[in-house]
Amino acid sequence: MEDYRSFAAEDLTDWDFPISDEPCMDLPPMIGTDERRMHVRAYELWLSLLNGRDYPSIDDLDSDQLGEFGPYSVLLDFTADRTNPTIAYLGDALRAEGEIGADVRTVADVPSRVILARLTEHYTEILDNRAPVGFEAEFVSLRGQPMLYRGILMPYSSDGKVIDLIHGVVNWKEPGEHALSPDIVQAVTTAFAGPAQPVAEAEEEVPAATPSALIDESLSLAELIEDARELAHEARDCEGRSRHALYRALSFAYDVALAADADAEGFAALLAEAGIVPQARAPMTPVVKLVFGRDYDRKRLTEFAAVLTHARRLCLTAGMLGSWLSGLAGGIKAVVAAERGERRPALKVDRAQSARMMLGSAPARAVVDLGDVEGEIMLLVARRESDGRVAILSRPIVERSLVDKALKRFTA
Repeated sequence: MEDYRSFAAEDLTDWDFPISDEPCMDLPPMIGTDERRMHVRAYELWLSLLNGRDYPSIDDLDSDQLGEFGPYSVLLDFTADRTNPTIAYLGDALRAEGEIGADVRTVADVPSRVILARLTEHYTEILDNRAPVGFEAEFVSLRGQPMLYRGILMPYSSDGKVIDLIHGVVNWKEPGEHALSPDIVQAVTTAFAGPAQPVAEAEEEVPAATPSALIDESLSLAELIEDARELAHEARDCEGRSRHALYRALSFAYDVALAADADAEGFAALLAEAGIVPQARAPMTPVVKLVFGRDYDRKRLTEFAAVLTHARRLCLTAGMLGSWLSGLAGGIKAVVAAERGERRPALKVDRAQSARMMLGSAPARAVVDLGDVEGEIMLLVARRESDGRVAILSRPIVERSLVDKALKRFTA
């Protein structure tokens, strides 16, 4: 991640970070450290190319930057057909997994029950939400094997306004592959959760995570909160001198949020005891208040809640947040800016115009000669005959308001 200066002057004090509609809010099963890190690093690459724009330019994404993502990448091109994008690039690993030949040129050509089909079925979410979409699930492959996969789709634009290309990265594994005990998985996840590249100029050398920083699964939610509060007090004492203490406190606060998911009743009781009101539309705010205190600076609490929300968006697991934060250029401010960008209200979608674009290249069901007709898209009134054929009864209706009203229903 390179430059978030475009966000630096904005006041984030009153920013709320609701996550109720986010695709990754329910914590998924662990499918492997490499898969999770690839997902996060691909997202960080996309963020680094924004440079204050709504979408990165596809010209900024070159083959050298793909690196480890290349074999697991697909690039969908919507410039010719928005309903059936062409596959402009397909990585070797994806091609081999699905036994995909040179005859597969569009999304419609992709066979079912292959990883690529699971990836491409999400592309309409990108067009609707105008933001990256992450996902993970299990399915049965073409060879009858259960597979766990995790991926992300990220929008690109050639003119900075219209999404005409989507870059997807996906990785997968069999559920039984490399089975490890939970404590080993936890240790490996934490130890290797850092970013792909180190920060060029760090203000301070932040120590790597040590075993003492890992989460003791035997701790109750209340005990975990107490540990997090101790770290928060330490961070207050070191404020302005060390980022490490604050990052550790935030990491434990995030772990509290994860533990609260497993003990909702206990967490609600602890909030009530502390006099903190739950916030359904901003669930991380009560967490940071519980850990850092209700009297903590309001703007800082909002920023901390944003960091936890963004970590949840990326589906980070317990113990990952501290080392992840320490490796990001820009630190907390950069994450807050990125989260604000994610929650920026999407541009209003003109559904009628979208339908016109789709119908402009859609295959015809039948062709009739109605003489000279104004307009490209029109309405016709028809009746089904007793033999099953359809009889056209009306002249073409081209009044734009009526046509648009019908088209909005067409895309609903």
